[in-house]
Amino acid sequence: MSHDADVAIIGAGPVGTLLAILLGKQGKRVTLVERWPSIYDRPRAVTMDHEVARILATFGIDANNDPAIEYHEELYYWKNADLEDLQLVDWKSVSPSGWRVTYWFNQPELESRLHGIAATIPSIQLIRGWEAVSLTEEADGVTVDLQETKELVGNDGKRRNLQARYVVGCDGANSFVREQLDITVIDKGYFFDWLILDVVPHGDYKVVPAQWQLCDPNRPTTLVPGGPGRRRWEFMVKPDESSEEIASPESAWKLLEPWGITKDNATLERSAVYRFQARWAETWRVGRSMIAGDAAHLMPPFAGEGMCAGFRDALSLGWRLNAIIEGKLKDAVLDSYESERIHHAKHYIDFSQELGNIICITDPEKAAERDRTMKAALTARNHEPISGDLVHLGPGVWCEDTAAAGEVSTQGVVEVDGKRDRFDQVVGLGWMIIGLNIDPAQALNDDQLKSLHRLDGRTIIIGTPGTDCDAIDVEGTYAQWMASIDATYFILRPDFYVAATANSADLLCRRFDDVLKKLHLNSIQ
Repeated sequence: MSHDADVAIIGAGPVGTLLAILLGKQGKRVTLVERWPSIYDRPRAVTMDHEVARILATFGIDANNDPAIEYHEELYYWKNADLEDLQLVDWKSVSPSGWRVTYWFNQPELESRLHGIAATIPSIQLIRGWEAVSLTEEADGVTVDLQETKELVGNDGKRRNLQARYVVGCDGANSFVREQLDITVIDKGYFFDWLILDVVPHGDYKVVPAQWQLCDPNRPTTLVPGGPGRRRWEFMVKPDESSEEIASPESAWKLLEPWGITKDNATLERSAVYRFQARWAETWRVGRSMIAGDAAHLMPPFAGEGMCAGFRDALSLGWRLNAIIEGKLKDAVLDSYESERIHHAKHYIDFSQELGNIICITDPEKAAERDRTMKAALTARNHEPISGDLVHLGPGVWCEDTAAAGEVSTQGVVEVDGKRDRFDQVVGLGWMIIGLNIDPAQALNDDQLKSLHRLDGRTIIIGTPGTDCDAIDVEGTYAQWMASIDATYFILRPDFYVAATANSADLLCRRFDDVLKKLHLNSIQ
């Protein structure tokens, strides 16, 4: 097959565009197919976590100092109808990965930024106004039949085909790619309708606290930022209410009035009812075709992890596809994309549903019992805020019997040749074996060093100030973290996840061999 692209990505939303950038920056030929002629100009996702901020930083987008992104030095409060605290969540700290726990942004602006980056990469081709209508897998590629989007041309439109080595469906909840691959969707039967109101206040509008959840059985409500200069309200729709009526401008302004928002002091940017759901695809890879983002999973927004999970999918696929196309890895490594990411996404689906089960209580007696239980628990821990949970990948390219493996790596500030910044920005990305005040290259045998070189990997010595090293541990972050997990070495993957840790040269060798087996490197001649 003569391929038009190394990878065809169906869907040019944030997840698809991020994946295109990850591949295109490494010289892969990418065709990005989008059925709509332009970026949808209404807000959708508004929050991202530290891991997404870490990903964006690799493209030069600094979430701490970006006009399209904001953060608040505040906790996330859960309050009952009497405005008593039920729960306090730490959303103001800096995470161990080096970025703040939570950020707020405007999705159209972020998408525009990503498309701007993609436009600078010559190997990325964006086709707008076309949709996929069939997929056919051949021995060494996939043929995608495309058709001009019917909604735009008013008829069946022109047809063309696209031949790619791999196809990724990032085409949303109603994914055509998922349907073509005949993938079963696991649905937890979780349905709640919520009215989403995105508002641009005129002038300086402040809410204290900036981010909170009102657990009022009469009308559960979420109040959060929507990015710089924007606010979002989410109101649960009651069973006896009409989605069309409650989403009307008249109803929207009536709901906003108690919060001091009126037609005179704000612009209503969007009013829409969304059905919150909890479901995931049973399979994420069929041969040379894969799915990612909303095509692979849907979760209620209560944890703010929907788009974040999609970005993790893109990063996980990106390093695998880059290595496969370059001939460094066999495509069997794509099986671990599925096993790692399904487990991770399911965790957040379950977690989001559990939060929703607490928030969406409308029975007064059940709400009163919830309030008593949560207030008592908060008092018992002296009103200390809780932090986010630490989520492991599912089984895959990491050693399950080692401390911190399968987790996002801690990231500290380092200095290299006079440049001081976070590790990713100074040292870069890729496969790395890192030693604390010790040279990992001295621990590995010749075959292991050749395998690391094949992966374009490298060894790094992180040292305390005044020592002979590749990168100085400026704030002692790595020394403290590695002491806490009894490690002298750690193996870092291209997606920031820890593949393995070790406290001796012998153990490092054994665990690196385990990682290489999980990468199927032993099958490459």
